[in-house]
Amino acid sequence: MNKAWSMTAAALGLAFTVTAASQAHRLWLLPSNTVLSGEESWITVDAAVSNDLFYFNHVPLGLESIVVTAPDGSNVAIENGATGKYRSVFDLHLDQQGTYRIASVRNGFFASYMLDGERHRWRGQEAEFAAHLPEGASEVETSRYVGRVETFATLGAPSSEALAPTGSGIELVAVTHPTDLYAGERAEFQILLNGEPYAGASVELVEGGTRYRDAMAETTLTTDDEGHFSYTWPEAGMYWFEVGHRVEGQNGEPGQNYGYAVTLEVLPL
Repeated sequence: MNKAWSMTAAALGLAFTVTAASQAHRLWLLPSNTVLSGEESWITVDAAVSNDLFYFNHVPLGLESIVVTAPDGSNVAIENGATGKYRSVFDLHLDQQGTYRIASVRNGFFASYMLDGERHRWRGQEAEFAAHLPEGASEVETSRYVGRVETFATLGAPSSEALAPTGSGIELVAVTHPTDLYAGERAEFQILLNGEPYAGASVELVEGGTRYRDAMAETTLTTDDEGHFSYTWPEAGMYWFEVGHRVEGQNGEPGQNYGYAVTLEVLPL
């Protein structure tokens, strides 16, 4: 079951909701720079949920789920992290040559049930749910969710080690390197779902700066039989796209919710 997917504020530790992309809040990471030079460098990354892309007007994205993969495949700690009213922010020290993968990764379990005429909701670890389900509960609905929000930064020459898929949830395979994107040029990507090509996926792509446009400048693309899609960038700037997938639960089995969003910088030629 394919639908346009948007992560609402509930995704900040609850679940990923499938809804119309243009009507929901969006989760994003915004790096201060994506292409750097020298022996070492620093970037600052904003993390937020907002109505307008890359503007802080709703709630922050928590930092507890941030995972940074260095060019050699090791995990790197973020520094100077802080969370305010509308955004979180952190610094990242780039001291290896190559590409870093910066992601907010969320996995969890969500349930709801009726009790005494009211709908109750619960989130946590799947193994703990049975102990928390009260007697007399009815109309129990459960779902697992796997979500990833990410961006990339490269010090020196681009590399691919940190970009290797994990095989969990929706992921991006960058046929065109994600920090080697230029206005007017065509880029190609592949979308995977649990490590396999995601054919027929709906990709909702939006150019940044939505606050200053009457139109959203949103493009809907569809992956081919091998999960590939391509796009020619109309101009330089920050771009964001998302992909989602939902499988309804059957015969008492939990539903499956998957979400993915990425911020990419397109440079001028």
